[in-house]
Amino acid sequence: MHITSQSAPHDEAQQQASTKKERFWPEGWWKLMETRIGIIPLPVYALLLVLIAGFAVTGKVPGEISMAIAVLAFFGFTCAEIGKRMPLVRNIGAAAIFATFIPSALTYYHLLPKPILHLTTEFTKQTNFLYLFIASIIVGSILSMDRRVLIQGFIKIFIPLATGSIVAAIVGTLVGTALGLGARHTLLYIVVPIMAGGVGEGAIPLSIGYSEIMHLPQGELFAQVLPPVMLGSLTAIVLSGVLDMVGRRYPHLTGKGRLQVGEQDEMDPVKEEITGHIDVTHIAAAGITAITLYLLGLACRDLFGLPAPVAMLFLAVLVKLARAVSPQLQEGAFVVYKFFSTAVTYPLLFAIGVAMTPWDKLMAAFTLANIVTIVVTVATLMGTGFVVGRLLKMYPIDTAIVNACHSGQGGTGDVAILTAANRMTLMPFAQIATRIGGAIVVTLTLLILAHFG
Repeated sequence: MHITSQSAPHDEAQQQASTKKERFWPEGWWKLMETRIGIIPLPVYALLLVLIAGFAVTGKVPGEISMAIAVLAFFGFTCAEIGKRMPLVRNIGAAAIFATFIPSALTYYHLLPKPILHLTTEFTKQTNFLYLFIASIIVGSILSMDRRVLIQGFIKIFIPLATGSIVAAIVGTLVGTALGLGARHTLLYIVVPIMAGGVGEGAIPLSIGYSEIMHLPQGELFAQVLPPVMLGSLTAIVLSGVLDMVGRRYPHLTGKGRLQVGEQDEMDPVKEEITGHIDVTHIAAAGITAITLYLLGLACRDLFGLPAPVAMLFLAVLVKLARAVSPQLQEGAFVVYKFFSTAVTYPLLFAIGVAMTPWDKLMAAFTLANIVTIVVTVATLMGTGFVVGRLLKMYPIDTAIVNACHSGQGGTGDVAILTAANRMTLMPFAQIATRIGGAIVVTLTLLILAHFG
């Protein structure tokens, strides 16, 4: 009896130890499958590496969409993972910066295999899937907002945005002048391009307007205004990452993707997991609804000249305010939003880096006077948004991040800035800052230059 009482605990301990000792197959393998690079399971990542390398070496990279998705996902999440593991800078948006600018440098220095470069460039430009991403993010964000405060947010955001633009223009011009760049040059070729709304909607029409008014070659003017656009966007990405870090330390300053104090989303955009049962047909219905609204935006662009994402933004707001979608479809839209923000952001940033971000133009802006002027301009724009937002009883960090998007590289900059700030739900307000804010800046600048220049 005494012997049994001693050996029983020993046997029980052995049984527990053997139970705890897991076999490699399948338990150990499952653990490997749950170890991920971004969203890619580690074994799948290793297999993708071998497959992509094999296709690239043979020069026979298929041009089909499955290959494009694999390439963008592999490289996008690889660059982002490097950024996330870098000491210090990982807390200030390094994942978004690395996912955008490493591919840009690899492209410029011819370090990407040509078949991979060709596939990425062709797929990005032909499909224009940046706007599919923006449509999905905007519709998902708006449909998950509290409709009672939605319209207030859209009205309120113009106050810090306009105030920040004016103050940043004044301060940036003064700093550039003090550094010997000249007031006219600083305003027209550094400050205004930063807030012009990116490349396609900002730098290009701005350079065309400058060319007609000043009777100078448009190509030369475009080469001058492009570097500040890109470096301004990079500055906004870094500073937004810093604000995200500040928000984690001082949570009372941020709504974590909400602008107004007291605002409650019908679905929490911050949560990591989708809980509860959502019928897949509602997710599919939400996806086609987002695409339909974007196509309506394209029609509005052709009819009224309004940028398609802005038209789609207002249409989505009207749909939300009119209660035109069911609660089930709103839940589906939220899943679509979470899918795109989780799975598509870094592959998209990689594609943007390869196809739309010229590394040499970015490097051209790296002179001390330019850097100081650009950083001060963007910091003033964001700082003013922070102060004014607080005075208006808005969350100052989130308001400042929306203002940062006014200095971003268009839609691509919005994605990178909001990714660095972990606040993709601010995309509707970012589009206002970028598209409408940029259009106003370009229009006013050209009107004033035409009359007084």
